[in-house]
Amino acid sequence: MGKIVSIVNQKGGVGKTTTAINLSASLAILDYKILIVDTDPQANAGSGLGIDSKEYKDNIYSALVGESDIKDCILSTEIPNLDVIPSHIDLAGFELEIVNQVAREYILKELLEPIKGDYDFIFIDCSPSLGLMVINSIVASDSVLIPVQCEYFALEGIAKLQNTVEIIKKRLNPDLEMEGYVLTMYDGRTNLSKMVVEDVTNYFKDECFETIVPRNVKLAEAPSYGVPALLMFSGEKGEEFDIKFLENKGAISYVDLAKEMLRRNNLPEFKAEITIAA
Repeated sequence: MGKIVSIVNQKGGVGKTTTAINLSASLAILDYKILIVDTDPQANAGSGLGIDSKEYKDNIYSALVGESDIKDCILSTEIPNLDVIPSHIDLAGFELEIVNQVAREYILKELLEPIKGDYDFIFIDCSPSLGLMVINSIVASDSVLIPVQCEYFALEGIAKLQNTVEIIKKRLNPDLEMEGYVLTMYDGRTNLSKMVVEDVTNYFKDECFETIVPRNVKLAEAPSYGVPALLMFSGEKGEEFDIKFLENKGAISYVDLAKEMLRRNNLPEFKAEITIAA
């Protein structure tokens, strides 16, 4: 059976979707079968992989409300081994639709159960909130991965998020584990970034990943081309993409994060054949 991991933080702009896309792509090139489930109404995980959610009638929302079979919602991406279930703007009203429904916290869990065994990892990209949809995602998951931006305000909501995760574990998902905290948007030129890294690593200790994701232009640019940072744009828009991630510190950091995650899960580093463009 595969492992379902929710990527969660109620604060926006900390790198949840960037982590979902680039960690998934890195694991995919290491020959693991990966699925991203986009549960954010903004649908950025899909668009960051070149998928326009408005073009597809089958998406996570239509599956949640029973209009689509979950398997019909799965789309392939340009990267072998990497699939995605796109979101839709209608998901913004889903919480109101199910507020009076019995066992409303288990809807996503029941939906993903039939496809869990088809993948090594399923990553759920959550919206920046602690609402009912995020609770559904955590209940459906085996573990929680929390990106922490290397800035002061990013630390303020961590205690509340921890408390929410603990409540869900106690009441709804007793087998839930902490996958870990990932430090993102690190700028080695600033004392603040260094201070946040020190505080987070000292406080969370073994729960904090050693790999730190730097603030990186290519990580920010890649979604506008609809590709992970592993696929660096070469030439004018519309031309061919080449895998040149060895030139990109941001992409390298996510490959390192993927390998560290595999080690933490006692899994081997399977390597796919990669052609580096000249």
